[in-house]
Amino acid sequence: MEKNKIRNIAIIAHVDHGKTSLVNELLKQGGVFRTNQEVADRVMDSNDLERERGITILAKNASIHYKDYKINVIDTPGHSDFGGEVERALKMVDGVLLVVDAFEGTMPQTRFVLEKALALNLKVVIVINKIDRPDARIPEVEDEVLELLFDLNANDDQLNSPVIYASARLGIASTKRDEQGKDMQPLFEVIINHIPAPTGNESAPLQMLVSNTEHNDFLGKLAVGKIENGTISVGESVMIVNYFDEAKHEQVRVQQLFVYDGMKKAETNQVTAGDIVCVAGLGDIMIGDTVCSPEKVEPLEFVKISEPSVEMTFLVNDSPFAGKEGKFVTSRHLRDRLYRETIRDLSLKVEDTDSTDAFKVRGRGEMHLSILIENMRREGYEFQVSMPKVLFKYDENGKKMEPIDKLVVDVPEESVGTVMSKMGIRKGELLEMRPQGSRTRLEFLIPSRGLFGYKSEFLTDTRGEGVMSSVHYGYDYYKGDIERRQCGALVAHETGECIGYGLANAQERGTLFVSVGDKVYGGMIVGENPRGDDLVVNVCKRKQLTNMRAAASDDALRLIPPKKMSLEKAIEFLNDDELLEVTPQSIRLRKKILDHDKRAKEAFRAKSAK
Repeated sequence: MEKNKIRNIAIIAHVDHGKTSLVNELLKQGGVFRTNQEVADRVMDSNDLERERGITILAKNASIHYKDYKINVIDTPGHSDFGGEVERALKMVDGVLLVVDAFEGTMPQTRFVLEKALALNLKVVIVINKIDRPDARIPEVEDEVLELLFDLNANDDQLNSPVIYASARLGIASTKRDEQGKDMQPLFEVIINHIPAPTGNESAPLQMLVSNTEHNDFLGKLAVGKIENGTISVGESVMIVNYFDEAKHEQVRVQQLFVYDGMKKAETNQVTAGDIVCVAGLGDIMIGDTVCSPEKVEPLEFVKISEPSVEMTFLVNDSPFAGKEGKFVTSRHLRDRLYRETIRDLSLKVEDTDSTDAFKVRGRGEMHLSILIENMRREGYEFQVSMPKVLFKYDENGKKMEPIDKLVVDVPEESVGTVMSKMGIRKGELLEMRPQGSRTRLEFLIPSRGLFGYKSEFLTDTRGEGVMSSVHYGYDYYKGDIERRQCGALVAHETGECIGYGLANAQERGTLFVSVGDKVYGGMIVGENPRGDDLVVNVCKRKQLTNMRAAASDDALRLIPPKKMSLEKAIEFLNDDELLEVTPQSIRLRKKILDHDKRAKEAFRAKSAK
């Protein structure tokens, strides 16, 4: 493929603005699928977790042939916790499609990813999606995008970016606001005409920056990246170097080459500058390395990935039920798996501690770490995690600084007072309040730790109608103490099986997380106590039978269905003196100190010290 016939684009957007649906439609209309082929709804979301949650977690490559052009498309995540994937993907492209919801308009993540794209001087095509929504406010959203471009100091060319009005669901696009369009052809034409062909000299020595890696059971590690200069061929001897590591000089031989053809990889013998390629046979190559010609060893600079802001401690499971459900349970298994993840995910940091059984893991947010936890439990790992904590910094005078998030909430009018009250308790500072029909949009600056455990509360306060999203804003001086949890815990008294009689007594104290037949141990959290203090309850208690009681008297027990704790809810619930036990089959909340007497003494000692 000639270089001037190639277009490399990334599709960026806030979560739920229809990015993956748009890629789906481009692939369909670009002839990637047969006319009679049954296509999954979110074909690019190949990961089970992505399909279950309806979000994109990993950036993915595909290519579309339109007329005699090849368009390499990278679908990027929309959640700010996976911003590292977006930052790497932008190094492979020459332009971006910025997808914005026709009702919601610009959101925090829209700003975050657009700022990164503008800093790399990439061309922008604005796609206002979901124009078929009955509540669409297209002119206002257009103005919001333009205002955002001004705020981010876009150059004249970027300010004059073309606007496409589309509905990915209906598979239509138009260059005019008042025309619906018939198909996606207008968008294809704008991509061809507005996004430039890749730069680079085909006759210069080889240079390719590795922006991603994949794993193949037969070929091992595959390096994915755009060829900046030169040509790469099968059997060619190349050097692997790194811009930040001068000692790295490794000579290897290219075994196989692949280019993206639709959703698949097509094997080829040679690829020239401008195309995105997948290379096998480069040994233990890392993201950020440069593959170059031995004639001219010159590494390319890699994008600086934003630093993590949240930390959790991962520990070997030491509960009474340890080792019963997991396949990988030792500290060696846990350590190897965590360090292996840092090779693929550059925004994740792992650090050993004084204990051989505990490791500090730092990520971009609660969602980032919860996805790692969920993936590990599905692979058969059994371990424990502590409450998430933010990472503080200190200025030159030694004053404590903490990460601040920009939070945007979209709520019904009647919920505004409740949400603002909760934000005040969590040290939120109101930036803007804007009515949108029967709803109101509020923008806050809030400490990142103020959002821990708030999502479930927010959905309750807005009767499930509220939408909230946040993005890392920067660091500011410590805002003071924030109470993480208003309720206390109901703690199991002894090890055993939950009995209806014991549960009936315990449910009078609060909301239970367990039901009849569930196995519990002393020190395990079995519910929440609305009064705020921890309370020990005996859910295994049996009724003493005597000949004075009728056999049918147990029929009067009415058990309330328990509150089912998902992984996210359990992480939100965690307090400083608690751990979350994670196994392939179960999620259990527990106290760090299981013994009730020792726990009481420790609590008294901590209170006296204050």
